[in-house]
Amino acid sequence: MSNKETFEKEINFQTDRRRATVEFIKIISDLWYEDTIELLLFRNQLIDRNVSEILHLLEYARDFVQKKISIFDVLELARAIKRSGYPPARLDIGKLAFECMIEENKCKDKFSFLERKLNKIHTQHTLVPKDVVLYGFGRIGRLLARELMTQSGRGKQLRLRAIVTRGELTPTVLEKRASLLRNDSVHGDFPGTISVDTTNKALIINGMTIHMITAQAPEAIDYTQYQIQDALVIDNTGAFRDKEALGRHLKAKGVEKVLLTAPGKGVPNIVFGVNHKAYDPDDVSIFSAASCTTNAITPVLEIIEESFGIKSGHLETIHAYTNDQNLVDNFHKKYRRGRAAALNMVITETGAGKAVAKALPSLEGKLTSNAIRVPVPNGSLAILNLQLEKPANVNAVNNVIKKYALEGDLVEQIKYSLSNELVSSDIVGSSAPAIFDSKATITTADGSTIIIYVWYDNEYGYSHQVMRLAKYIAKVRRFSYY
Repeated sequence: MSNKETFEKEINFQTDRRRATVEFIKIISDLWYEDTIELLLFRNQLIDRNVSEILHLLEYARDFVQKKISIFDVLELARAIKRSGYPPARLDIGKLAFECMIEENKCKDKFSFLERKLNKIHTQHTLVPKDVVLYGFGRIGRLLARELMTQSGRGKQLRLRAIVTRGELTPTVLEKRASLLRNDSVHGDFPGTISVDTTNKALIINGMTIHMITAQAPEAIDYTQYQIQDALVIDNTGAFRDKEALGRHLKAKGVEKVLLTAPGKGVPNIVFGVNHKAYDPDDVSIFSAASCTTNAITPVLEIIEESFGIKSGHLETIHAYTNDQNLVDNFHKKYRRGRAAALNMVITETGAGKAVAKALPSLEGKLTSNAIRVPVPNGSLAILNLQLEKPANVNAVNNVIKKYALEGDLVEQIKYSLSNELVSSDIVGSSAPAIFDSKATITTADGSTIIIYVWYDNEYGYSHQVMRLAKYIAKVRRFSYY
């Protein structure tokens, strides 16, 4: 075949591949907005992705499972899912495509294959939508607002109804709130529409009215005035940290549950995927989503503890600077944090080592921890130096993490990186709270000590953990197949 013929063949293949991806994108949207069925590709979100992004995700999928999964494979399954009329669900089409290849003889009839794999989908309980109020509108609050609106679909799960802030809601203040939601220096522009309704003191996000409420005290608000009932309040202010303070939200009219986006005292500290099932939302009214670092390291520590046993260990987190640090040198109540955040590496404390034990009691007293704040605005790294009960080499450690990243209860929590070039900016925007750097794993010659590296988007990945926990509390989690 001549070079010209080869080139023409390549062009035709790329055209067919991109045309198939366009059809795949349409099915993704139809399933989401018509049937509340969300398709994922090895836990990567597909809604609002473009052609190039989806083809790039397919390359990662092929490397991850060592199978040549193509757009044509996933498209064929997507067509079958669309025609099957399933109830609301969250389906990993990458995993389905992988299993279809493994079970080739049983996958010739796609409808029978899907019915076998998704046989429990018909036991899905009826979803009752939940009103959500964001109490506070900082970094996490705004990311949650973005995700709540992006994932709203037909409104069968979480419905963002109001945002509470302090201070007067003048037209200028409302426009500034809208601008901060619309544009983000780290995460880019919001992929939707945002306008201000100054008359009704509201933001109109993607055509939906989100009330802006000002209040000095949680218990002083009557949410029923805004037709908000039995709401889940997500407190991301950091001002209320214990059971008594958070209980003030429950005194407000129209509130049923409270979720804190920080470590809490006297309330269950949850790392979704690890210990959420230990607390029944019917019996508990106030929850904590723990910290971003705790959510990053706990899933990985659970795997290492179950697989090899942990004698002791030390956590060092290399953390992006945060809003509690000074922009320039100035007084700060804590040591070192008064120095300019964007110019210095700053040693400070972290409670993540102790906090892990709240989700994994077997690690009580076994971990020490410290933190170094570094001059990046987002994207952090946890280094775990662990002494094991059972020795392990690099392959053993990586293989067990990869297994859990592919199947089981922690697939949403762990993304397995195969990249030799991974750096902090690469993990910004990852919905997994933990990105395991397989190329960085180190073990001693006798296998008694391992050093593993876990990256995490301390804003976006954590916000997704909050969303997962919020859906659990609100009892609107759909049937999932991962």
